[in-house]
Amino acid sequence: MESEDDMIDDSVSMEDDFYSGDLSYCYDDDPNDNDNDYYFDDDNDYGLLEDDDDDDQDAIVSRRPQLSYTVLKEADIKQRQEDDISKVSTVLSISRVDATILLRYYNWSVSKVHDEWFADEGRVRQSVGLLERPTVQVSNARELTCGICFESFLRDNITSVACGHPFCLSCWRGYISTTIYDGPGCLSLRCPDPSCNAAVGKDMIDKLATSEEKEKYSRYLLRSYVEDNRKTKWCPAPGCEYAVDFTVGSGNFDVSCNCSFSFCWNCTEEAHRPVDCETVAKWILKNSAESENMNWILANSKPCPKCKRPIEKNQGCMHMTCTPPCKFEFCWLCLGAWAEHGERTGGFYACNRYEAAKQEGVYDEAERRREMAKNSLEKYTHYYERWASNQLSRQKALADLHQMQTVHLEKLSDLQCTPESQLKFITEAWLQIVECRRVLKWTYAYGYYLPEHEHAKRQFFEYLQGEAESGLERLHQCAEKELNKFVTGDGPSKEFDDFRAKLAGLTSQIVPRGTGSGMIVNVFSDSNSAAFLFYSVTKNYFENLVRALENGLADVDSQAAAACSKTTSSKNTGGTSKTRGGRGKGSSKSGGSGRNVDDTSN
Repeated sequence: MESEDDMIDDSVSMEDDFYSGDLSYCYDDDPNDNDNDYYFDDDNDYGLLEDDDDDDQDAIVSRRPQLSYTVLKEADIKQRQEDDISKVSTVLSISRVDATILLRYYNWSVSKVHDEWFADEGRVRQSVGLLERPTVQVSNARELTCGICFESFLRDNITSVACGHPFCLSCWRGYISTTIYDGPGCLSLRCPDPSCNAAVGKDMIDKLATSEEKEKYSRYLLRSYVEDNRKTKWCPAPGCEYAVDFTVGSGNFDVSCNCSFSFCWNCTEEAHRPVDCETVAKWILKNSAESENMNWILANSKPCPKCKRPIEKNQGCMHMTCTPPCKFEFCWLCLGAWAEHGERTGGFYACNRYEAAKQEGVYDEAERRREMAKNSLEKYTHYYERWASNQLSRQKALADLHQMQTVHLEKLSDLQCTPESQLKFITEAWLQIVECRRVLKWTYAYGYYLPEHEHAKRQFFEYLQGEAESGLERLHQCAEKELNKFVTGDGPSKEFDDFRAKLAGLTSQIVPRGTGSGMIVNVFSDSNSAAFLFYSVTKNYFENLVRALENGLADVDSQAAAACSKTTSSKNTGGTSKTRGGRGKGSSKSGGSGRNVDDTSN
């Protein structure tokens, strides 16, 4: 019987925001601060609201997605561990030491412990090593013999665990010290007697170990609570000591640690939604593997006919000389010995032997392999360059975000005579830039592995990717270039309200009517509050892109099936009809000709 906290639902929720997680850690302000009446957080979902009987103040709804995880500090981990130990100890009426051993054996799953214990307590005790009575009857003699060193000691210098096997304190200390310094295996410590399965608990460690050994044991126990628990993992960022507790059944695996590092809880790689973990693993392996080196060698070199070492042609002449000690001279075109070339072969610079052999098909296979390698290298280079460029842009945006929060916001607040709480729309824009760069970066890994023969899907993907990229470039330029003149200005600017409206529009935020001009998409109004302008640009493009990729670009197949069905129906009725390409679920235009800001893929 599997308990709830041992099951992980891999289903993906299509309604989740495309952000990798809660980024509120980037703010220094109180998250409950309601002084800012000019914007709503951009990681909310917006849309036209249905009429209802709610209060007028609820007409504009901020729907922040529920976090699927909890970031834990060391104190939080200890508290949870203590709570679980207390819970098991109370329910099963056993000591806290025995409860710790049980939880450790069942990977800190409280429900699993309860299920197994009440199903067959005797079997659990035998498996775990929690003996109810001693297996060895010790005599009442004044002195006892240690089972390790075979020396006789007074009873006060002999101790044992539940099994009753007697060992002297000195041997116990040596045994415990050795296992603790060997590593986390000390958490599964058993009686020193080879035939005994009795568990050695923390009480024995506290009694006999040194303070340094106790500290190590406690550290191992704490780490075990995270590393052995299927719902909890350490943040993989270097030097980070936070852990993440993941909620069972959550579809989005991207989480953001308090150290500001975002990662995928499922594979612990960098956050990569909407691309699946398998694609990410293949892409990372390809980036680090030697396959592309071989492709470059195949595409740009030829083997020396004598020693077979690959040679790159770095001059215009066809006369090649291999490096020492080979020094073989040959023709680059036909790979024949240079001594056999001359006027009778068509001249030194036009090898007719090669041309004749090529016409006869002698070089077809080698040329085909070289051409395939060249095409493969060009395709990989195309996607890798754009993947890496967006990674660099994201890192720069993170640095700019930090600079904005620590320096520029305060300065801008003084220059424009505006409270910092009303300048959060700038931070919102930079947060969106950072996350959009991450999403866009991984779409290039997705595009690389998109099958070449699926032309409709590739065209639809490139269209959505191009729309998202162009929107992001507009937003990034506005936040980076246009904001700079206000930061470096000498005083308040009349154009700042227009800039506020433009930047808010590009980040899909809500601003009150009258704060500036911009692209108006929807107008929210009610009888008691001012009308609000709703802008929707960059975020919508990326939500469309994420939704389409998580659907596996299934909209293309459904549109094609619908068009085919409509055409067949028209033919059967003997009439003629014109079909019009329906809009994809995630697009705002017909998925006809794709447009990509950077370039088109091969």
